[in-house]
Amino acid sequence: MSTDTRKLLAVFAHPDDESFICGGTLAKYASSGVEITLVSVTRGEMGRRMGNPPYLNRETMAAARELELREACRCLGIPNLHFFDIRDKTVEFADPNQLSNRIVGLIREVNPDVILTFHEQWGGHPDHCAIGKATAEALERTGLKKALYYISFGDSLAYPESFGYTKEDISQINVSKFKKAKLAAFRAHRCQTEIDEWVWLPDQQAMNRLGDYEYFIKGNEEALRRDRSDLF
Repeated sequence: MSTDTRKLLAVFAHPDDESFICGGTLAKYASSGVEITLVSVTRGEMGRRMGNPPYLNRETMAAARELELREACRCLGIPNLHFFDIRDKTVEFADPNQLSNRIVGLIREVNPDVILTFHEQWGGHPDHCAIGKATAEALERTGLKKALYYISFGDSLAYPESFGYTKEDISQINVSKFKKAKLAAFRAHRCQTEIDEWVWLPDQQAMNRLGDYEYFIKGNEEALRRDRSDLF
């Protein structure tokens, strides 16, 4: 790798995707000097959780979740945040060419070494799958050699064979030293986590609920060349 600053671009659908799914990895790389740029395509205004007891509504939700995401980014060490301002739960209906073109522009602007996004099949939500497909298409359009990885939920890919992958297709990142930052980011997304009692237990008890590893599907040849324990 070059001695220049390493860069990571994460293209996700909602505020909190970055924290709940791969917050440990983002905190780990940020702490080692990687410059991270995060895209939240929506502001999460259609989320079902509105605080506990509820104190948000459809009119106030977007602004609240933006503030929460900015605080989560601070906790994780993410300096660059972009919103695409597509309405929550409508990403799958956005013009795919326009969406990919926006991401092409960002890839060219940021020039990341690594790109994270959702898998278009295993994303678990239509918005997730749509933005994953658009991001993979965008990278292909650029013709640039960047390592593409798909994020995954929990430890589901600790045994990847059930998803049609081998262990060589999966990167396993040790985040055991970054649970405190990940927990802080969870708590920053207050309206989404107030209902989850475990998040608000004493720090050590709460951190014990977080896994030591986060898993990523290698999405292209550049990623397949990398060591399984390091995205770079």
